[in-house]
Amino acid sequence: MIDINNAARAEVLIHALPYIKQFRGKTMVVKYGGNAMINEELKTAVIQDLILMSCVGIRVVLVHGGGPEIEGMLNALGRESRFVQGLRYTDEETMEVVQMVLCGKINKDITALIETSGGRALGLCGIDGAMLQARQYRPGGEDIGLVGEIVSVNTRILEDILAAGTIPVVSSVALGTEADAGRVLNINADTAAAKIAAALGAEKLILMTDVRGILKDVNDDNSLIKALTRSELDKLKKNGTVNKGMIPKVDCCALALDGGVKKTHIIDGRLHHALLIELFTDEGIGTMLAASLLMEN
Repeated sequence: MIDINNAARAEVLIHALPYIKQFRGKTMVVKYGGNAMINEELKTAVIQDLILMSCVGIRVVLVHGGGPEIEGMLNALGRESRFVQGLRYTDEETMEVVQMVLCGKINKDITALIETSGGRALGLCGIDGAMLQARQYRPGGEDIGLVGEIVSVNTRILEDILAAGTIPVVSSVALGTEADAGRVLNINADTAAAKIAAALGAEKLILMTDVRGILKDVNDDNSLIKALTRSELDKLKKNGTVNKGMIPKVDCCALALDGGVKKTHIIDGRLHHALLIELFTDEGIGTMLAASLLMEN
């Protein structure tokens, strides 16, 4: 008698095979943040997904955030956080905490978890190899401290790591340039992921969030929009369907698409194995954005 469980597993692998063949050798940048970084079971599932992606030949770059951990450390030090247009005001002392938490603990914890789970990873930050170079960002001319906007991405170190079959784990700080030469600047992790994806000519940028994706009605989880073109995205922003916290996410997707990335995905990182479901099934799990929907998954 055939074991139905094993037969079902075989069907899953067969179903995934065309996608594995399609994506083998392609580069994908994953932005890792939100609940998936805090919940231990979700964290394990994400790491397993990343290792499987790497094992089937996908060149994976992982860019991570760490807002809650930074907030926790600042609170422990008795420092109050201030945000300007959704960005953390970053003075010298806050920048030291950002470096310590992002480049130190979080980055090395993720790297260690990948290694101990059977994968290969190398932890680094945007300062290493002058990978990310930036100047201070002043939205509307307002000073928000040591927050940067990326002006260039040096992909050489990433390409070397990827060529070795290793997952680069990148924390989003950058080396200052121009008037900010020698300073370390805080970079929004979504933006860093988009810029890195564009510089690498990535097949996909995948943003892991705490929502299902882009919804027609923010109060209805069943109103998920499965696929959008770049032009449709602009219309949804104008009519208010895309609003509040989703705006920075879709702006990063637009930035990546305009930079030559083939597709971007906004997926729910609260669901186990969301990455594999989005990549290796016909239905997917979140919202896919592309220049044209004539393109395949």
